[in-house]
Amino acid sequence: MVHISANDHHLGRALESLRPCDEIVVVEHGACEEILKTAREHGARIVHGVNGVDHGGYVQDARHDWIFCLLPTESVAEELEGSLLEWKQSEPADDQLGYQIRIREQRGMEWKVLPAELRLANRTRINWTGDCPAQVPNASSLPGHILRIPE
Repeated sequence: MVHISANDHHLGRALESLRPCDEIVVVEHGACEEILKTAREHGARIVHGVNGVDHGGYVQDARHDWIFCLLPTESVAEELEGSLLEWKQSEPADDQLGYQIRIREQRGMEWKVLPAELRLANRTRINWTGDCPAQVPNASSLPGHILRIPE
Protein backbone atom coordinates (compact mmCIF):
# COMPACT_ATOMS: atom_id res chain seq x y z
CA MET A 1 0.00 0.00 0.00
CA VAL A 2 1.43 3.36 -1.02
CA HIS A 3 0.09 6.77 0.08
CA ILE A 4 0.72 9.59 -2.40
CA SER A 5 0.17 13.32 -2.48
CA ALA A 6 0.65 15.94 -5.15
CA ASN A 7 4.44 16.17 -4.75
CA ASP A 8 5.54 12.52 -4.99
CA HIS A 9 8.08 12.38 -7.83
CA HIS A 10 9.52 8.95 -7.17
CA LEU A 11 6.28 7.01 -7.50
CA GLY A 12 7.17 5.18 -10.74
CA ARG A 13 10.34 3.72 -9.24
CA ALA A 14 8.48 2.70 -6.07
CA LEU A 15 5.71 0.96 -7.99
CA GLU A 16 8.12 -0.75 -10.39
CA SER A 17 9.90 -2.33 -7.42
CA LEU A 18 6.71 -3.95 -6.10
CA ARG A 19 6.93 -6.93 -8.48
CA PRO A 20 6.53 -9.49 -5.66
CA CYS A 21 3.17 -8.00 -4.64
CA ASP A 22 -0.09 -9.52 -5.85
CA GLU A 23 -1.98 -6.26 -5.56
CA ILE A 24 -0.92 -2.62 -5.44
CA VAL A 25 -3.22 -0.15 -3.73
CA VAL A 26 -2.32 3.53 -4.03
CA VAL A 27 -4.10 5.92 -1.70
CA GLU A 28 -4.07 9.37 -3.23
CA HIS A 29 -4.46 12.58 -1.30
CA GLY A 30 -4.85 15.30 -3.92
CA ALA A 31 -2.40 13.90 -6.49
CA CYS A 32 -2.27 15.41 -9.98
CA GLU A 33 -3.53 13.44 -12.97
CA GLU A 34 0.02 12.70 -14.19
CA ILE A 35 0.85 10.91 -10.92
CA LEU A 36 -2.43 8.97 -11.04
CA LYS A 37 -1.62 7.96 -14.62
CA THR A 38 1.74 6.61 -13.44
CA ALA A 39 -0.02 4.57 -10.76
CA ARG A 40 -2.49 3.13 -13.28
CA GLU A 41 0.32 2.28 -15.72
CA HIS A 42 1.89 0.12 -13.00
CA GLY A 43 -1.37 -1.74 -12.39
CA ALA A 44 -2.24 0.01 -9.16
CA ARG A 45 -5.77 0.29 -7.89
CA ILE A 46 -6.33 3.87 -6.77
CA VAL A 47 -8.27 4.66 -3.62
CA HIS A 48 -9.13 8.30 -3.03
CA GLY A 49 -8.16 9.48 0.44
CA VAL A 50 -10.77 11.05 2.67
CA ASN A 51 -9.95 13.87 5.09
CA GLY A 52 -9.97 12.62 8.66
CA VAL A 53 -9.39 8.96 7.82
CA ASP A 54 -6.17 7.57 9.27
CA HIS A 55 -3.82 6.25 6.59
CA GLY A 56 -3.78 2.81 8.18
CA GLY A 57 -7.55 2.64 7.79
CA TYR A 58 -7.15 2.08 4.05
CA VAL A 59 -5.79 -1.44 4.59
CA GLN A 60 -9.44 -2.48 4.62
CA ASP A 61 -9.47 -1.72 0.88
CA ALA A 62 -6.89 -4.45 0.21
CA ARG A 63 -7.93 -7.89 -0.99
CA HIS A 64 -5.20 -9.73 0.92
CA ASP A 65 -4.47 -10.06 4.64
CA TRP A 66 -0.74 -9.35 4.39
CA ILE A 67 0.10 -5.72 3.58
CA PHE A 68 3.52 -4.49 2.45
CA CYS A 69 3.83 -0.77 3.15
CA LEU A 70 6.07 1.38 1.00
CA LEU A 71 6.42 5.16 0.88
CA PRO A 72 6.60 6.90 -2.53
CA THR A 73 10.24 7.89 -1.87
CA GLU A 74 11.20 4.25 -1.33
CA SER A 75 11.78 1.16 -3.43
CA VAL A 76 12.40 -2.53 -2.84
CA ALA A 77 16.06 -3.56 -3.15
CA GLU A 78 16.86 -6.71 -5.14
CA GLU A 79 17.67 -8.87 -2.09
CA LEU A 80 14.39 -7.87 -0.44
CA GLU A 81 12.51 -8.68 -3.63
CA GLY A 82 13.91 -12.22 -3.42
CA SER A 83 13.02 -12.46 0.27
CA LEU A 84 9.45 -11.37 -0.43
CA LEU A 85 9.08 -13.95 -3.19
CA GLU A 86 10.41 -16.67 -0.86
CA TRP A 87 8.14 -15.47 1.94
CA LYS A 88 5.10 -15.76 -0.34
CA GLN A 89 5.89 -19.48 -0.75
CA SER A 90 6.09 -19.99 3.03
CA GLU A 91 3.36 -20.37 5.61
CA PRO A 92 3.66 -17.60 8.23
CA ALA A 93 2.76 -18.62 11.78
CA ASP A 94 -0.84 -17.86 12.74
CA ASP A 95 0.31 -15.55 15.52
CA GLN A 96 2.76 -13.60 13.33
CA LEU A 97 1.90 -9.88 13.39
CA GLY A 98 4.41 -8.83 10.78
CA TYR A 99 8.02 -8.56 9.66
CA GLN A 100 10.62 -5.88 10.07
CA ILE A 101 12.69 -4.72 7.13
CA ARG A 102 15.88 -2.66 7.25
CA ILE A 103 15.91 0.76 5.61
CA ARG A 104 18.87 2.20 3.68
CA GLU A 105 18.56 5.94 3.15
CA GLN A 106 20.56 7.96 0.67
CA ARG A 107 22.22 10.95 2.26
CA GLY A 108 24.18 12.87 -0.34
CA MET A 109 26.64 10.43 -1.91
CA GLU A 110 26.39 7.90 0.94
CA TRP A 111 23.85 5.38 2.18
CA LYS A 112 22.98 5.17 5.86
CA VAL A 113 21.46 2.01 7.33
CA LEU A 114 18.50 2.93 9.54
CA PRO A 115 16.78 0.71 12.09
CA ALA A 116 14.40 -1.91 10.77
CA GLU A 117 10.72 -0.99 10.55
CA LEU A 118 7.62 -3.16 10.51
CA ARG A 119 6.63 -3.01 6.84
CA LEU A 120 4.97 -6.36 6.12
CA ALA A 121 1.97 -6.67 8.41
CA ASN A 122 -1.00 -8.97 8.82
CA ARG A 123 -3.95 -6.58 8.74
CA THR A 124 -6.15 -9.11 10.54
CA ARG A 125 -3.81 -9.06 13.56
CA ILE A 126 -2.59 -5.46 13.79
CA ASN A 127 -4.05 -2.00 13.14
CA TRP A 128 -2.19 1.25 12.51
CA THR A 129 -2.96 4.90 11.93
CA GLY A 130 0.09 6.23 10.05
CA ASP A 131 1.45 5.31 6.62
CA CYS A 132 3.12 2.23 8.09
CA PRO A 133 2.47 0.02 11.12
CA ALA A 134 3.99 0.82 14.48
CA GLN A 135 6.95 -1.18 15.68
CA VAL A 136 6.28 -4.58 17.24
CA PRO A 137 8.85 -5.78 19.77
CA ASN A 138 10.65 -8.96 18.71
CA ALA A 139 9.05 -9.08 15.25
CA SER A 140 10.86 -11.32 12.79
CA SER A 141 12.97 -9.73 10.06
CA LEU A 142 13.14 -10.34 6.34
CA PRO A 143 16.55 -10.18 4.65
CA GLY A 144 17.12 -7.22 2.35
CA HIS A 145 16.47 -3.51 2.41
CA ILE A 146 14.01 -0.87 1.48
CA LEU A 147 15.89 1.92 -0.30
CA ARG A 148 14.82 5.46 0.61
CA ILE A 149 15.77 8.51 -1.43
CA PRO A 150 14.37 11.55 0.37
CA GLU A 151 13.26 14.51 -1.69
